[in-house]
Amino acid sequence: MAVGKNKRLTRGGKKGAKKKTGDPFLKKEWYDLKAPSMFKKRNCGKTLVTKTQGTKIASDGLKGRVCEINLGDLYDNEQTGQDEDQSFKKIKLSVEDVQGRKCLLDFHGLSFTRDKLCYLVRKWQSLIEGNVDVKTTDGYSIRVFCIAVTEANSKQKKTNCYAQTSQIRKIRKKMVDIISEECGKVSLKDNVKNFIASSIEKDISKKCNRVFPLKEVYIRKVKVLKKPKFDITKLMELHQGGEGDAGVDMVRDEEEGAQNVLAAEVAQAE
Repeated sequence: MAVGKNKRLTRGGKKGAKKKTGDPFLKKEWYDLKAPSMFKKRNCGKTLVTKTQGTKIASDGLKGRVCEINLGDLYDNEQTGQDEDQSFKKIKLSVEDVQGRKCLLDFHGLSFTRDKLCYLVRKWQSLIEGNVDVKTTDGYSIRVFCIAVTEANSKQKKTNCYAQTSQIRKIRKKMVDIISEECGKVSLKDNVKNFIASSIEKDISKKCNRVFPLKEVYIRKVKVLKKPKFDITKLMELHQGGEGDAGVDMVRDEEEGAQNVLAAEVAQAE
């Protein structure tokens, strides 16, 4: 056998030997997820991230992370004034900034569970859908999807309640106009409150019943297409003033070895 051909013998290792690996969770650390003040339950969960090693900072791995949380875990139905269950709505929140061990979240989207959407699709009725892109007053571009189901008249004898194509076009146009008008005149925070309280759906149902009776109207999906330039002061305003919450500290923990830029400027001015 030629010298240097079999490299495994020179290393002294056994063929097929595996490298010992430690517990990967020893290199991780937990961070708290902090929902905006528009939701009643602010502490909505925890998330894992690899600890800071060299130039790789833990907070950089958290920023931009999207969390999907059920609305029932974020909001109390008594506060909305509704008797129906809100558990079929899913809220997406994205991590915008990290303050100490707290991840400050902002609204990123809304969607329905699959079983709720499947429940809406039935025989003997028309399903009407529409979507529109809207720009809020605070610079967010959102795409709103609406869904509606026709309802049979109480005096009719036929089993189906199909709407004509012209009626569907009129209802879809009214949907788009109402959503554009209502969402375009307020901020994203107020829009989220309207989506949760279902105030836009009630307005659509009321105005579209003149064309054809509607049984169920929902804002089934909301997507944030574009966000304005990140501003820490606006984010702090969004997270302060919630019920049962003292707000978020502007200064990071000392053990993190970092300080908020805004707090540092204030300290220098004094």
